[in-house]
Amino acid sequence: MAAAEQVKASHILIKHQGSRRKASWKDPDGQVISATTRDAAVSQLLSLREDIVSGKARFQDVAARYSDCSSAKRGGDLGRFGRGQMQKPFEEATFALQVGQISDIVDTDSGVHIILRTG
Repeated sequence: MAAAEQVKASHILIKHQGSRRKASWKDPDGQVISATTRDAAVSQLLSLREDIVSGKARFQDVAARYSDCSSAKRGGDLGRFGRGQMQKPFEEATFALQVGQISDIVDTDSGVHIILRTG
């Protein structure tokens, strides 16, 4: 696959009671996730996004601390991926971003995300 058909991105995922899997690396039993509404997850993610955009926090540090994805251990880094490898809303949002740009809230079956396109 040509590099032009791929993107590189990092993300922060907040799972909620509507997420397809209720467990994560930091909540293995899914107790917190099962009690979190989508609205609460969005609110938390918007607050975290504001801290990043305003320069109060680095994306990688926020991802490492708050993301429910195991990519948190890499500062949210998902590496390179092409079309058809991620859930459609995630893919579309990532490909629409410019390098260095952070998405608004993106809903998938996994939960709510903000995405940073890194390449």
